[in-house]
Amino acid sequence: MAEITAARLIASGLGSGYAPKAPGTAGSLAAVMIGAALLAWSPWAVLAAAALACAAGVWAIGAIRPDGDPGWIVIDEFAGQWIALLGLASPSPLGVLAAFALFRLFDITKPGPVGWADRRHGPVWVMADDVIAGLIAAVVLVAVRAIAPGLLG
Repeated sequence: MAEITAARLIASGLGSGYAPKAPGTAGSLAAVMIGAALLAWSPWAVLAAAALACAAGVWAIGAIRPDGDPGWIVIDEFAGQWIALLGLASPSPLGVLAAFALFRLFDITKPGPVGWADRRHGPVWVMADDVIAGLIAAVVLVAVRAIAPGLLG
């Protein structure tokens, strides 16, 4: 394993990206647990964490200068997962599970604008596809909450 620097620690989601299998899912799982705790405190805390993850992620990825988007870089999953959680009014088990599942679905399948951003190069674009996937997941969660109030918490 490469030397652990501040940039690698940030980019790897505090090491969660070094999971031997499915590092993106491992990073998202770590992020959703942290994000649910933040959401219980305040949605503003989740928004601030997502913004900080975006800024720190662009810096860290720029400092590392990887070829493409290696699987161990999961700070983008943290940002996207936290954005997805913003579609909930409060954290409930079903709501958090739905936010996790929707974000992973959009991050893996890369529909429309997610795929478009994924095909771009550079630190901003490594972050952007997951931010867009998180935004789409959040919109779906808001729509579900509007259609079925109380279902997701």
